[in-house]
Amino acid sequence: MKTHSVRVHPEKDRLARADQFAWKIAAVAADPVAIDDDVTEMIVNRIIDNASVALASANRGPVVTARAQAAAHPRDGGATVFGLGNDQRFSAEWAAWANGTAVRELDFHDTFLAADYCHPGDNIPPILAVAQQCGRSGADLIRGIAAGYEIQINLVRAICIHKHKIDQPAHLGPSQAAGIGAALGLAPEVIYQAVQQALHVNTPTRQSRKGEISSWKAFAPAHCGKMAVESVDRAMRGEGAPTPIYEGEDGFIARLLDGPDAEYHVPLPESGEVKRAIMLSYTKEHSAEYQAQALIDLAFSLGRTIEEKTGGDWDQVEEIVIYASHHTHNVIGTGADDPQKMDPTANRETLDHSIMYMFAVALQDGKWHHVDSYLPERASRPDTVRLWHKVRTLEDPEWTRRYHSPDHTEKAFGGHVTVRLKSGDTLEDGLAVANAHSFGARPFARADYIGKFTTLTDGIVSPRESERFLSAVQELPDLPPARLGELGVAANGIALMGGDPEKPGIF
Repeated sequence: MKTHSVRVHPEKDRLARADQFAWKIAAVAADPVAIDDDVTEMIVNRIIDNASVALASANRGPVVTARAQAAAHPRDGGATVFGLGNDQRFSAEWAAWANGTAVRELDFHDTFLAADYCHPGDNIPPILAVAQQCGRSGADLIRGIAAGYEIQINLVRAICIHKHKIDQPAHLGPSQAAGIGAALGLAPEVIYQAVQQALHVNTPTRQSRKGEISSWKAFAPAHCGKMAVESVDRAMRGEGAPTPIYEGEDGFIARLLDGPDAEYHVPLPESGEVKRAIMLSYTKEHSAEYQAQALIDLAFSLGRTIEEKTGGDWDQVEEIVIYASHHTHNVIGTGADDPQKMDPTANRETLDHSIMYMFAVALQDGKWHHVDSYLPERASRPDTVRLWHKVRTLEDPEWTRRYHSPDHTEKAFGGHVTVRLKSGDTLEDGLAVANAHSFGARPFARADYIGKFTTLTDGIVSPRESERFLSAVQELPDLPPARLGELGVAANGIALMGGDPEKPGIF
């Protein structure tokens, strides 16, 4: 890996194209290096993972809306949309929109956390849609996905955008554009322009994750993917983009991040170096914000101990304190100073960003379900509300240090919990990483991804369709262009909901 210094250059000191960071991203994407076998295996895992969570959300509001919008844009030889038969094809940008929304809706796919954080699986929908529409092979798709993960994860390792209240898609746009360019085998010049355009149009604020979190949280990466597809299309037709998008005196760093005097140090593979960043990411066993994964696992074991001590009387809990990283405390903890996170009437999008709620429910139930754990009747149960409101978080500098550690064997996203009972007893326990993490007690492997798929799609996808998809995706390296459409999945087991006829749109 080579570390690149990225800083603002005024117009009188404009960088040569080859020295601009967007060009360096493009060069990495265009580099036709071989893909390691374990990386290919992980890409297959993550395609299965995305399909699992997309189909589980098939009849949730935002997904129904996005699918209806995509269905209004049919195209012969286009891309597939989750839930619809593979014989139905749609314009790639709209398929990316529908599939990206479905993948993101449940907050249940893969994650990477460092200086910033992301869901790198959000790269897959637009890259897959374009590969299907443009007649690319499974090997081309693998190359594109590997590039998308590589760019986004390395941006997240080095450039913090959330402290400036910029939302995740600001790093996602360039990676999606780069991944599409890699899948299509485009020249660096074309990818360079597309990366800049994709960043320029995807710099939303974090209000989407504050207060009453709306359905836009699911749409945000899908919108980014749609814009990335369009950015690549424009660049392929010879159009340019705002330049230099990172280093310009009115560019991304100068005006939206740390300002004119800022300097970032971003690692990227050197020419000829393999792309392995996907191996640094991790998926979710529980449908919740990633910082909650280890704490939910910890709650299962602590809950059993509390029940033994109290005879199942949760009112005997006096206080629960979760010591965790700065991020956990300030984003999903009481450090956010967000009353919505303590509100029993809050929506699902808010509850899955409240570790106080999730920890309380996991303590009581000893399990976590992507639907049942968020039901209004579950959130409003009186004894749960009382317990929930006894939970608070505190930042522990050691957990913050481990969260940011460059040593991935030490990097941690969990915490330490102290439970005080009214009897005077104190219970303590901690967990550094989730059980499903690569360094956890039960690291996710292919069988776990397939198990997640069959569990989440039960009653939604027929056994025959499930078997067909799982067989095709595991042949990915050898799939010819004519078979790439087999990576779509039809929801044959249910009648898919359509849009609300009382709320027609434009399309």
